[in-house]
Amino acid sequence: MADQKSFYITTPIYYVNDKPHVGHAYTTIACDTLARFKRLDGFCVKFLTGTDEHGQKVQKAAAKSGIDPQAYVDQVSQKFRDLTSTLQITNDDFIRTTEERHIRACQNFWTNIADSRAPNGESNIYLGKYSGWYAVRDEAYYSESELTEGPTAEKFAPTGAPVEWVEEPSYFFRLSAWQETLLQFYEDNPNFVKPNTRFNEVRRFVEGGLQDLSLSRTTFDWGVVIPENTDHVMYVWIDALTNYITALDYPHTNSSAYKDFWPADLHLVGKDIIRFHCVYWPAFLMAAGLRAPKEVFAHGWWTIEGQKMSKSLGNVIDPNELVQTYGLDQVRYFLLREVRFGADGDFSRSALVQRANGELANELGNLAQRVLAMINNNCDGQVPEPAEFTKEDSRLLTAAESALDLCRQAMERKAFHEAIEIIWKVVRAANSYVDKEAPWVLRKTNLDRMKTVLFILSESLRKVAILMLPFVPTGAGEILDQLAVPKTDRCFAKISLAAGGLKSGTTLPKPKPVFDKLRLAEEGKG
Repeated sequence: MADQKSFYITTPIYYVNDKPHVGHAYTTIACDTLARFKRLDGFCVKFLTGTDEHGQKVQKAAAKSGIDPQAYVDQVSQKFRDLTSTLQITNDDFIRTTEERHIRACQNFWTNIADSRAPNGESNIYLGKYSGWYAVRDEAYYSESELTEGPTAEKFAPTGAPVEWVEEPSYFFRLSAWQETLLQFYEDNPNFVKPNTRFNEVRRFVEGGLQDLSLSRTTFDWGVVIPENTDHVMYVWIDALTNYITALDYPHTNSSAYKDFWPADLHLVGKDIIRFHCVYWPAFLMAAGLRAPKEVFAHGWWTIEGQKMSKSLGNVIDPNELVQTYGLDQVRYFLLREVRFGADGDFSRSALVQRANGELANELGNLAQRVLAMINNNCDGQVPEPAEFTKEDSRLLTAAESALDLCRQAMERKAFHEAIEIIWKVVRAANSYVDKEAPWVLRKTNLDRMKTVLFILSESLRKVAILMLPFVPTGAGEILDQLAVPKTDRCFAKISLAAGGLKSGTTLPKPKPVFDKLRLAEEGKG
């Protein structure tokens, strides 16, 4: 990869039994936006997503369907691959945990951990017996203190999943011996977990004392078999987490993929799985002699019209239907714009329509339409030749150009809404500029000045469209098409006027609207 900067970003692999919902779309779109941004900024990007296909719940679902588990996951995994297509996700790899490459990686990872010693000098993995509460739905173990009791004495996990008492032989990971090492790791890596509120949760959990973690099951066989004891299959979370290094050719740590991209720059996950990613995963990696990822960012949850998203309430939103109804750019824009990434947010169709119409259609779309139509009607459909720039001209161009560094800073914080607002200040400034300069009046009084104003506006529009490519790739791409910007010039290295500015005399295609207005009549669709 020579001197090119690398960036490795992952979504959590999605559980194959889940029905894709707006939360899945949110995580995947956020990752895709960062991946696109980094590529535009000259990085060599590796972007991974996929499906988690093992576990007791899958085996039970397959049996209920009357087919073997592999045939079952082959059928249902496709819905997540289809979702990436619907959302036009630019992932470089799609991993399935039933793939042979992943099984090999898991077994090598297990062996490396089993052959190592914990900080207290004892073996990291040992054979024992597990007795405790287990939630099949969560594929997670819970202590008595974490449970709540229902009206008929049944017990539930913090997630609301029912738990059952499980007793079986199990291999354990000596997590209790890693407490101080993990706390020191957190101290040495203050940006490991974001936002800070989530990091505080992780620290408190570890400071409260760690219990050894059950790593295998014997009551079912749909999983990765443990190399030294084929009666056991791996606990789904060591299996699932290993996907992040499987995709980099592990255990071949001398491969170019592993050397170029590990440790991962970012695992982007939902806040409900930070314990697995921020406690278990770094401990597993350190036990295997590998480096932990640089950052885990845990985003919040979406409520739906003020209510928790729930199958029982019937308010789970299918992202495929959402895109079909409102458009992909509009859905992407709303999810990234509406709330601070990391916080919880409320999804409503009326809010989506309002954002899309008020900002994409009325502000950016209308700006593009006005500018391009005036060039088409008054400049023979060619990029006009500017005269000398005024202070107002230079101010708008500078604002558009300087937005890039501000966006870089916001994206480094995963502050998508801030990045969009930075760009939108330029959009609003351009709309104010066009109203103030009134090129439709200048057409009658000062043609040279009209051409300069339209050049400034079209050049500002070019910069805005390049900056918006990660967020609304279709619409931003259409604006650049109508400005006749070559594909090779659609990157941040070309954003300055000197490096990639519009060339006077370039013939532009006939303009057409980019962002259609949405109708509130679709509000009631489920």
